[in-house]
Amino acid sequence: MGQGYGFGKVILFGEHFVVHGIPSIASAISSKTTAVVEKKDTSGIEMHDERPEIPGYKKEKLEQQEDSDKKIMEACGINTDGTGVKITLAGDLIAASGVGASAASCAAIARAISEEFSLGFDDDKINQIAYEGEKGYHGSPSGIDNTAATYGGLIWFIKGDPNVMERMKTAKPLHIVMGNTGIVANTKAAVAGVAERKEKEPEKYSQIFEREKELVHEARKALEEGDVEKVGKLMDENHKLLQEIEVSSPELDMLVKLAKDNGALGAKMTGGGLGGYMYALAPDQETQEKIAKLMEDKGFQVIKANVGG
Repeated sequence: MGQGYGFGKVILFGEHFVVHGIPSIASAISSKTTAVVEKKDTSGIEMHDERPEIPGYKKEKLEQQEDSDKKIMEACGINTDGTGVKITLAGDLIAASGVGASAASCAAIARAISEEFSLGFDDDKINQIAYEGEKGYHGSPSGIDNTAATYGGLIWFIKGDPNVMERMKTAKPLHIVMGNTGIVANTKAAVAGVAERKEKEPEKYSQIFEREKELVHEARKALEEGDVEKVGKLMDENHKLLQEIEVSSPELDMLVKLAKDNGALGAKMTGGGLGGYMYALAPDQETQEKIAKLMEDKGFQVIKANVGG
């Protein structure tokens, strides 16, 4: 059998805008998805999805997952009409919107296939295959999720031909809390909605996108210099811009406000939006614990992570 893994992620700055060529900053988190791939005598793909999930996520994404699996096999050069495969997904990353769950599974499956079929793929090839798999979920993905899922760490990412990826360091680790609305979101629809509205209101969207571009560069500088107060302010502004392009939700806004009212330096939605996750930046571990507990007490699932450094 072949085994593989893929990291979950948090987009710190630039989600949605990244699809349109604006830089984005993302970090892998320690939670990950694992995959085991075994050849089988019968043809086809047999999927056993044992990942923990937000209720309804796996059912909602099943059709997209099946399309993704086929794309991954094709990208790996595996014809399952002959030798079939059994895939078992597990790990401690909760399958939910906004945390890179689909990309983590794509990277994990690609690695497990490489091992089971002795293909010897390096990380660059794994990333390329995971990107093909992401098309099943997102149509035209930016590439940032699979890049974080494959390589880990903190990255500066620009979608292009080719994509630009640079490793980043922060002056000190960031204490973050990721709060899950529990809503399964359709990222493909969210991305398409932004593109549609951008076309209808070019002037309004041009100004928003221009500000986001400046903001992401400011955020990179603040992160590298360890100016966490500035990072927090830029997070708040980035969330407002995401509200303006209509990809937030009342639940995300509520969790953002909860975090801000209880000591967060900044808070914003992360990922595709319309549900899924938000994240908050705490000034210290004590505040991180406090915010996490408040969210958990209200019934929301929480991930505490330290990123950067």
